[in-house]
Amino acid sequence: MPDHASAWDLILSGDAALFAIVRLSLAVSLSAVALAALIGMPLGALLALTRFPGRPILVVLLNAAMGLPPVVVGLAVYLLLSRSGPLGAMGLLFTPSAMVIAQTILIAPILAALTRQTVEDIWAEYRDELGAMNVGPLSRVTTLLWDARFSLLTALLAGFGRAAAEVGAVMIVGGNIDGFTRTMTTAIALETSKGNLPLAMGLGLILVAIVIAINAAVWGTRLWSERHVG
Repeated sequence: MPDHASAWDLILSGDAALFAIVRLSLAVSLSAVALAALIGMPLGALLALTRFPGRPILVVLLNAAMGLPPVVVGLAVYLLLSRSGPLGAMGLLFTPSAMVIAQTILIAPILAALTRQTVEDIWAEYRDELGAMNVGPLSRVTTLLWDARFSLLTALLAGFGRAAAEVGAVMIVGGNIDGFTRTMTTAIALETSKGNLPLAMGLGLILVAIVIAINAAVWGTRLWSERHVG
C-alpha cells in the first residue's frame, strides 16, 4: 500500500498515537500564543503610543527579535531550566511547560512588532478624538487594541504559524519524549528519519489542514467584520 494511503488510514481510523501527538502540539502552541499575546500585544501598543529616549533602539531590537533563531532560544531556555540553572529547582525541563516557555519567547516579539505597527496606523486616525476626550494611556491601549481586534487576528495567526512549525527549540527543551513531549513537527522529523513515512505523512497532512483551517477562519472573520462592523 502506498505511504499516502497508509497515512490516510491512520487519520481516518483515529490512530491513538497520532492524535495524542496532535493534541499535545495544539495545547502547547495555543498556550504559547495566548501567553505571547498577553505579553506582546500590550507592549506593542505601548510602543506605538508613547515616546521616550531609546524608543527607536527598542523598536529595532524588537523587530530583530522577530527573527530569533529557534535553537538559540531553545539553548537559552535549556540553560535557564537545567538543574544547574536559576530555575532548575522548578523541574520544568523536558516538560510541555518548557516547550510553552520557549515558544512564547519566540512568538512574543512577532506579536509585539505587528501590534505596534497596527496600533500606530489606527492611532493616526483616532489621535485627535481620543486626545479631545482626555483618554489616559492605559485606556488608549485597551481602546485601540479592541478597535484593531480583527486586524490583530492576522498577527495571532502569524504567531501560531511560527509555533506550530517550530522544531529546534521544542526539541531542545522538550526532549521529544514519546507520549509526553513529542509534537507534530518533532515527530515528523523523527519518524521520517526512522522510515515510518505513513505516520510522518499523516501528521504532516493534519498540520497543513490546521493551518488552512485557521487561515480560513481568520479570512471569514475579517470579511464578517468588514460587512457588519466596519
